[in-house]
Amino acid sequence: MNIRRALVLCFVSLFSFEIAYGQLSLSADAAKKVEAIVPLADSVKHMAERLIKSGFTAGDGYGEVWIRDLNTFMNVACKVNDKRVIKKHLLTFFHFQQPDGSILDGYVPNPKGSGVPYNYYHSKLAPEYAGHKNTVETDQESSLIQAIAKYISSTGDKSILQDTVASGTVQKHLEEAMQFLLKHRFDEKYGLIWGATTSDWGDVQPEHSWGVEINADTHKAIDIYDNAMFVIAINDYLGFASVSGKERKYWLAVRDKLKTNIRKHLWDKSRQKFIPHIYLNGSPFPASLNESEIYYHGGTTIAIEAGLLSKAEVKAAYLKMQDNVREAKAATIGLTIYPVYPAGTFKNGGMGPYSYQNGGDWTWFGGRTVSELIRYDLIPEACEALEPMLLRVIKNKGFYEWYTPDNRPQGSSSFRGEAGVLWTAITALEAKTKK
Repeated sequence: MNIRRALVLCFVSLFSFEIAYGQLSLSADAAKKVEAIVPLADSVKHMAERLIKSGFTAGDGYGEVWIRDLNTFMNVACKVNDKRVIKKHLLTFFHFQQPDGSILDGYVPNPKGSGVPYNYYHSKLAPEYAGHKNTVETDQESSLIQAIAKYISSTGDKSILQDTVASGTVQKHLEEAMQFLLKHRFDEKYGLIWGATTSDWGDVQPEHSWGVEINADTHKAIDIYDNAMFVIAINDYLGFASVSGKERKYWLAVRDKLKTNIRKHLWDKSRQKFIPHIYLNGSPFPASLNESEIYYHGGTTIAIEAGLLSKAEVKAAYLKMQDNVREAKAATIGLTIYPVYPAGTFKNGGMGPYSYQNGGDWTWFGGRTVSELIRYDLIPEACEALEPMLLRVIKNKGFYEWYTPDNRPQGSSSFRGEAGVLWTAITALEAKTKK
């Protein structure tokens, strides 16, 4: 079944759902809506493939190959690019792996004169590149493991695990990356990993005018995004790695304790949401800010992917996201957070209300929400969420990094992360309707 027929069935399902609740009759107008939406997914899917075929950087304006971005367009990259080239890009991250096991955000050729004040790392294994890490975030190790899993699943090439980098196999380096999180980013009191205070999945801390590196002013915090990413990574690792029974038991125990502690410490049962942060050395925000009211869309989506919510909770989360979209007068559930952090709470001027990672609308995460709705058989909801994302890609003739509440595109105009998650969602929808 092609995607055209899949979407027809999808939207018929949506209208049938609304009929059942007395919201809409299947009229000529509804039929026109179905007919109008059908070509969109085909177009967006082909647009995504063309963009991903053109390179591996995050998008125009970015010289780096970032692991958190590459992870989200790996599936389509494996379809349209030479797997040897993809493999080379993945292995380069191991060339920059630090002695403590940590993985860098990305690497860039010839960074001199770029004007970006990163603390660059260099490696004799990849002298043509320089690497750097946004240390405020704790998702690089998990992102690389997830990207390797997608590469293996898409290509069938498990040989990458036995490739040798600096006298160690890739599988060994992946284990070292996970151990880095447990040795250097793990809080014993809560049994969860920590990072700097950021907005949801973002990589900007409020205490600095740029805010991408931990410093003396950093307020360490535990959040749902980092921990859910680690749970997914452990699942992926155990899915592809050749490990002994003892090793498997060990990592299963780590994963299960993480899941238990996430629900114990981060889930607000009364509000049916994840709390934004557990602070380890105080909050950077004023006492007047009631942060517990803020809903993190992205972290909630990754928690769903990690299997941390029941189907009923997934449905409730989606409805809450849509409520937030209406309240914020935003365009899609890619809305980062709601309510937003007030003006002045982040020293970085780009983090004002409804901007960037503070209430900007990111398909990069909204598209992943759609994929999870599909996985949980919430097809009408998935279609409802997907349509406005497809429409703006067509309207803007490209994939933009993020959008303002009134749907104006911002940032990179060829953002591969958005292309990747939309391609994955459309493909998942097609696969679901084949069953």
